[in-house]
Amino acid sequence: MSPDVDLTVPKPGPHVLRDRLLDLDCRLFEFAAGQHWPAAEPVLPRLSRSANHGVLWFATAAAMAASRTPRARRAAARGLASLSLASLAINTFGKRSVRRPRPVLDPVPLVRQLKRQPITTSFPSGHSASAAAFAAGVALESPSWGAVVAPVAFSVAMSRVYTGVHFPSDVLAGATLGVGAAFAVRALVPTRAQSLPPARPRADVPAMPDGEGLVVVVNTASGTADRARALQDALPAAEVVECEPADVPAELEKAATRARVLGVCGGDGTANAAAGMALRHGLPLAVLPGGTLNHFAHDLGVEGVRDLSRAVRDGEGVRVDVGRFTCGDRQGIFLNTCSLGVYPELVRERERWSSRIGGWPAGVLAALRVSRTDQHPLEAGFRGEARPLWLLFAGNGTYHRMGLTPGRRRDLADGRLDVRVVHGGRRPALRLLAAAVAGPLTRSPAHAAVQVGRLHLSGVAPGTLLAYDGEVTEVAGEVTLEKLPLALTVYRPLSGS
Repeated sequence: MSPDVDLTVPKPGPHVLRDRLLDLDCRLFEFAAGQHWPAAEPVLPRLSRSANHGVLWFATAAAMAASRTPRARRAAARGLASLSLASLAINTFGKRSVRRPRPVLDPVPLVRQLKRQPITTSFPSGHSASAAAFAAGVALESPSWGAVVAPVAFSVAMSRVYTGVHFPSDVLAGATLGVGAAFAVRALVPTRAQSLPPARPRADVPAMPDGEGLVVVVNTASGTADRARALQDALPAAEVVECEPADVPAELEKAATRARVLGVCGGDGTANAAAGMALRHGLPLAVLPGGTLNHFAHDLGVEGVRDLSRAVRDGEGVRVDVGRFTCGDRQGIFLNTCSLGVYPELVRERERWSSRIGGWPAGVLAALRVSRTDQHPLEAGFRGEARPLWLLFAGNGTYHRMGLTPGRRRDLADGRLDVRVVHGGRRPALRLLAAAVAGPLTRSPAHAAVQVGRLHLSGVAPGTLLAYDGEVTEVAGEVTLEKLPLALTVYRPLSGS
């Protein structure tokens, strides 16, 4: 053998690799076209058409939202947001970057072909991107709903090859882009698992595999019958007591005398009453949301029977702060908020509109509507100075949202009262609207926000209304708001769901 002979095999250039991949793509397409799947012929073409313009996914999101569970609604919203981002990416640069022609339909049986063929370029597959984005977005928020949606999304993606409108690589690229869009949305808007309050400080609470020792008082006016039955199925040894709103305090008192753990199912007002009873008797509290407003349970990380029953079975709990107001010889606690001035009416208006137009726009609209009332500002001594106030809000823990009507708390044991005020003037319109738009994190002569452990008000006019966790009472003279750090022990799942 001559020493001058070079036996090195040259590496294929990029054009050769591209041609080989395209050839493999065509072979896979022809292989799929040659398969005979009788069960798929009446299904996949229809499924493919139903996904045109995202109709299938909007209908799926509507069905999920109709389940009326916060997790399903969040998953549906995240799925649609991911789909929108994926569609935007496909239509702006995806289709224009690689102008690949559609496959030739000759090897595809006529019964599979779509009646109306798409006219856009083939790469990447928009249907596959939308399907993958929606399914991935749903799964990131709710794995259980993701498991339901994923087979449908996979079938839609496969139908694009089956009906002959895409090559396999088009589908793969579209699906990859869709999943990427879902993760991009998650980076912008964290999922519930990412935004749950920290699981601290952990509390030593009894584990009850079947619920024995748990007595749950259910407020039947909250429409909680289904949840009460589901809780009884999940924890069969638990005692469930259903009662009317007027009987809730008495039933809670009775339950506290025989329970190892006091449970409650209802809205924030019912949870407040149960928390007060649990504090007096030194009992852990198990809260199952069941009312119109369930801010405390949701901020805690308990959204339904599954969350609570798992925490009770596994003995998972934390200690949280409690707010307290004092006026003369009268005291009360609040788990969420305490407010004076026009804030109660502001919240009422916001809740009325938020389901229709969203939280932030509803807050602005509420400020406009409340500003038209004939109410006079509250006169009180605040931070050592007598001044008129249109509203004073104190949250048990720091709320995170711009605007007058706060959103969620990320830490229920931060030791802080989140105090927000709008100072008085001749009319509240501009001040309320400015605070609603600019948010409480700014400081101005009109509105301000501070975080403190204790707040003292003096000179409060007789008959002034103070709202706390949906309840209302009258106060006058000296009013003190303060924190009771780590005062209440509550069940909550410590691991992701």
